[in-house]
Amino acid sequence: MKSDDEILEMVRQDQGLGELLWEVCEFDLSRGDHGEPVRLSSGHALEAIAGDFTGGTFFLCGERRSIRPVLYASSEGEAGLIGHSLGEALEVMIGLPSWWDCLKYSGGGDLVTMQAAAEHLEHDELRDQPELGAQRVQLAIALSLDLATVPLLLARLRDAVAGTTPDFLLTVETGEEYGSLFGPWLPSRNPAWR
Repeated sequence: MKSDDEILEMVRQDQGLGELLWEVCEFDLSRGDHGEPVRLSSGHALEAIAGDFTGGTFFLCGERRSIRPVLYASSEGEAGLIGHSLGEALEVMIGLPSWWDCLKYSGGGDLVTMQAAAEHLEHDELRDQPELGAQRVQLAIALSLDLATVPLLLARLRDAVAGTTPDFLLTVETGEEYGSLFGPWLPSRNPAWR
């Protein structure tokens, strides 16, 4: 797998690749400002690298090295790790574009519940974006990433988020901690999925 810096440089150098990354998983290198000062509970370094359309921010954590953990912070006050490297985080986001909703409807981080949410979301994606499958493959090939199965991606995502505590808790200047990325809801809460 390529280093975090190699992946970032590839995307910066190829406008088409950057646009495809935005279309598939809303990862935009031009949106790296989080909007408020934040830090990790451990004191490890944070580097904002990208954002999404909702105002969330993707950070690389720790001192500069070939791979670093990736933390996502929403604009609504939730944060957590989503991969142990940028490549791993992008594999999850490319292979599971509704990763955020799988976490939101996870019943507090239950893998079976996340799988149920993923099945509903996949059905919606195929209906609304039939070209998404081909775009995922194109993006994975361009970035030399693997397209794993949905169950494997969900397990990786769940394990990454579960590993947020204690070193990767995100806090604001007052010391207040961001909440977990694991949402309390079950898929049954969404009336469209019944």
